[in-house]
Amino acid sequence: MVLAKTRAEFLSPPRRAVFAEFLRFGVVGTAGFVVDTAVLYTAIAAGAGLYGGRVLSYVAAATATWALNRVWTFRSAGQGQDRRISAARQWALFLAVNLVGFAMNYTTYALMVRNLPMVAEQPVLGVAAGSLAGMVGNFILSRRFVFGAR
Repeated sequence: MVLAKTRAEFLSPPRRAVFAEFLRFGVVGTAGFVVDTAVLYTAIAAGAGLYGGRVLSYVAAATATWALNRVWTFRSAGQGQDRRISAARQWALFLAVNLVGFAMNYTTYALMVRNLPMVAEQPVLGVAAGSLAGMVGNFILSRRFVFGAR
């Protein structure tokens, strides 16, 4: 009986909704990973280097993920709060809030590029590891402070 109650609580409609948001956030994050990687390799080819290119690619990916999260992941969350602020202000808030995730993401990337020759040769590995490192924090902070979900 205790197990059944715990399972029922875990699968409650509010928890299912948050889990569905997290899955959509993961799909959006995958799209962001593709943008991140494409911009990084383009920036490296243009001479921005491994570190400068990563800053550019992160901003491009964050912009893409903000837009997708706004229209898909959190479309029903916080209907009042997220619609009262302009898109530009929400984008800026998304970037500010996600600085925590960016710090985790970029630190992971930089440490791997610096210490693992294979990652320096294939930076996509560092991008992937960094993306995973920042994902959970970005989800929680974005859901709460940017898109108004409670």
